Amino acid sequence: MAGKAKAAEAGKVRYQRPHKLKYGKWGIIFILPFFAAYALFQLYPLISTFYTSFFSQYRSTATLQMVTEFVGFDNYISSFASGDLLKYFGNTILLWLLGFIPQIILSLLFASWFTDIRLKLKGTGAVKVILYLPNMLMASSIAVLFCKLFAVSGPVNAILTNITGGEPFDFLSSEWGIRLLVAFIQFLMWTGNTTILLMAGIMGIDPALYEASSIDGASAGQQFRRITIPMLKPILLYVLVTSMIGGLQLFDIPRLLTNPLGGPSGVAKTVVMDISAGITGSGDIGMAGAESVILFLVAGLLGIVLFRIMQSDDAKEAKANKKARKKALKAEKGVQ
Repeated sequence: MAGKAKAAEAGKVRYQRPHKLKYGKWGIIFILPFFAAYALFQLYPLISTFYTSFFSQYRSTATLQMVTEFVGFDNYISSFASGDLLKYFGNTILLWLLGFIPQIILSLLFASWFTDIRLKLKGTGAVKVILYLPNMLMASSIAVLFCKLFAVSGPVNAILTNITGGEPFDFLSSEWGIRLLVAFIQFLMWTGNTTILLMAGIMGIDPALYEASSIDGASAGQQFRRITIPMLKPILLYVLVTSMIGGLQLFDIPRLLTNPLGGPSGVAKTVVMDISAGITGSGDIGMAGAESVILFLVAGLLGIVLFRIMQSDDAKEAKANKKARKKALKAEKGVQ
C-alpha cells in the first residue's frame, strides 16, 4: 500500500504558480519615452536658459564672432532698470485680458445653454462646430487674414467708407485698433475650445442638485450662481491657468499684425516679441535668457495665485481642519 501511495504521488504533476507579471517594470518602460522627450526638448532648454541668463552673449561687430562674458545678475537688473520689460508685461497682460474676459463670459453662457435640456435648443451641433472651427486654424494664418481685411485698402474699410462716406480708417496704425484686433483674434480662436471644456464640466455635475433646487424654488440664475459656478471651479481653474500661460506667450498674432516694434508706440509688443528680437536680431542672447526666466517666474507666480483664489470649498475645509488639528496637538503638548 505504501508503495502504491508513493507511486501515485510521483505520478502527480506538482502545481506551479503561474509567472507573475511585473506591472511596475512595464509601466516604467511605457512612460519612459515621455520622460526622455521631456528631458531633451523641455528640461534641458529650461536649464540652459537659466545658465545663459548669467552670461552676456553677443556678436562682435569687429570679428563677427560670438563673445561670451559672465555678468551674474546684471542681465536681470538691466531688464528692470530700462523699464521696457515692465511695459511689455503690461502690453501682454492687457492683450490677454481684452480677449479672455469676453471669451470666458460668452463660453459660460454657451456652455450653460447647450447643456440645459429644458431650453430644447435646435442646431446646437452646428453652432459647436462653427465655434470650434477657428481653433483648428493656425494663428498665423488668421493674423495674416485679418491684416488684409483691416488694411487701409481692405474690404472692411471699403464697406465702412461706402456706408459712412468718410475716409478709410487705418486700424493697423491705431493704438486701440491694434489692441482690439489682437484681442478679437484671441477671442475668436479660443472661445470654442473653452466652451467645450466648460460643457464637459457642467455635464459632470449631478443633475439631482438642479432638481432639488428647482423643487425648492430656485430660479435658473440662482442655480447658475450657486451650483454651476462653484462646481465648475476645477475646470475654470484649468481654463484660467492654461489661458494665462498662453497669453503670456503671445507672439505670432501681434508680430504678424504689426512690425517688430509692436505697432505705434510699441503698444502691441509683448515679452516674447522682445525675447525673440534678442535671439534672432543683433541683441544680447543672455539678456533674452534673463527675460525668459523672468517670464517663467511670473507665470509660476500667477499660477500659484490662481490656485489659491480658485481653491475649492472642500480643499479650504480640509486645510482649515488640518490647521485646527495642529493647534489642538500644540495645545495638548503645552498642557503636558
